[in-house]
Amino acid sequence: MTARTIGDQLRASAAAAPEKVAVLAEGRPLAYSELDEAADRLASGLAERGVARGDRVVLALPNGADMCVAVYGVARAGAAFVPVNPTMKAAKLGDVLDRAAPVAVICDEERAPVAAEAAGSQIEPPIVAGVSELSSAGTLPSPPLDSDLAAVMFTSGSTGEPKGVMLAHLNVAFATDSIVEYLELGADDRVLSLLPLSFGYGLSQLFTCVRAGATLVLEAGLGFVGRLVRILEEERITGLPAVPTVFQVLTALKGLADRELPDLRFVTNAGAGLSTPAVDAVRRTFPGARLYSMYGQTECTRVCYLPPDQLDARPASVGVAIPGTEAWVEGPDGTPAAPGETGQLMVRGSHVMQGYWGDPEGTAAKLRPGRWPWERVLATGDLFRTDDEGYLYFVSRTDDIIKSRGEKVAPREVEEVLYGVAGVVEAAVVGVPDRLLGQAVHAHVVLEDGAKTDPESLKRYCAERLEDYMVPQRVVIQEALPRTPNGKLDRRALAVPAALR
Repeated sequence: MTARTIGDQLRASAAAAPEKVAVLAEGRPLAYSELDEAADRLASGLAERGVARGDRVVLALPNGADMCVAVYGVARAGAAFVPVNPTMKAAKLGDVLDRAAPVAVICDEERAPVAAEAAGSQIEPPIVAGVSELSSAGTLPSPPLDSDLAAVMFTSGSTGEPKGVMLAHLNVAFATDSIVEYLELGADDRVLSLLPLSFGYGLSQLFTCVRAGATLVLEAGLGFVGRLVRILEEERITGLPAVPTVFQVLTALKGLADRELPDLRFVTNAGAGLSTPAVDAVRRTFPGARLYSMYGQTECTRVCYLPPDQLDARPASVGVAIPGTEAWVEGPDGTPAAPGETGQLMVRGSHVMQGYWGDPEGTAAKLRPGRWPWERVLATGDLFRTDDEGYLYFVSRTDDIIKSRGEKVAPREVEEVLYGVAGVVEAAVVGVPDRLLGQAVHAHVVLEDGAKTDPESLKRYCAERLEDYMVPQRVVIQEALPRTPNGKLDRRALAVPAALR
């Protein structure tokens, strides 16, 4: 069958191998036929409760079988799922509910009180604790079209206020097909994911595994590292997607590089870039696996990937556009930038979002007129450059650029210098408001145990290798750097002046 929608992709894999395990979570295997049937029952139950095409349903569920069923059941009902971090506090969840105007919130019993507090009286029925409460053997609603809304993914913008990224079935299905293609994902793969399904990178693990007919092994998080190693071995994991914080823990684990993991054929990184030393550490720890360095945005799921055979030649690159799409760097005048010139990354393809929910101004700023009258291309807002062969290199988020002494400083350039110091395992450079400089360059570093260096030595090291205006005014040695719930570096927290922390 032609898999045009998210639900179609599940249906096709269930028909091909009904008894195969689709998801393994908390020790419970869920076969493709079971996932498919459970999604149908949820879709029927939602329709009986009046959920209609285009309605939004918030999902506040932890990693597990219920979350997988909820995603496909809501989508198959023709509604749009709105995944949120299940640990989200009531005030922030209430803000998302205000913006998304959902008809229901699906959570578990543990999170029901917080969801009820966030919802107040705006949702009727306000809360459904568990997908089983909604299941029905009734008639399935008419299936959605690929142009219908599939998801509203809330992501923080430059101001910290959530933006609801609208993705149609076409956007999700196309991105999924493209990722499956370049990862060469197949039915024999077993992917271990520690990433929350409320996070775009985590959700894509579910979609790609289902599309390929593979098995997704779901964990709630990093937890006990020894358990993770056992899962890699005992479950014969072939794929491990992670973010830099997870790789940092794994590569520091003594003896892991000496273990035989004959089944592990690939590891992937997204969410934040790996430094060059981190790339080397990952490859040493998993010598038999191919490493895919990737870059994406919620607004299009994935932009580019670096073919593993290019890692030695260009370890700092995030590669080329994913199959079936185009990505290029645009200069200030709107024309393609020359190799080596920094400009804004632009993206073209069927994976580009439909816009921001309830935000026409934000949509107009992010989606620009394309080649055809009906087409819009994505202005990522991120600064990139290319090399002579067209490979892409991340320079900075536009919002992260530091303006000091009238000059622009790209944090990543300073961070790469700091990574050259023996013992530095993590570095983050931010701009802090300063009366004289506009912004002062501050560096925060994490050292490995036993490292012998200090802030002044690090500043001198930078001064020998960087222009004066790029040298950090202050270096702070930290035990750990602040992270968002999705594991990304929280630069906003670091940029708060020390007196206000």
